[in-house]
Amino acid sequence: MTIYIKVKPGASRNEIIKKDENHWEVFVTVTPQKGKANKAVIDILAKELGVPKSRISIKQGLKSKLKAVEILNF
Repeated sequence: MTIYIKVKPGASRNEIIKKDENHWEVFVTVTPQKGKANKAVIDILAKELGVPKSRISIKQGLKSKLKAVEILNF
């Protein structure tokens, strides 16, 4: 399963808002320095979906707010 997310780093809370089944907004409190925001996105998605972090990978947009995220065996 692939979802497309828009990341909002430096937010006041960690939160996920589903726009539709495949497009989500993810708010993270950390800043986008040295991959910290990407790690936080994976952590939040794993918790929300109930899957191990090892099954989630960012396929596109490592340095962008717009990302394509693949979730294996979901």
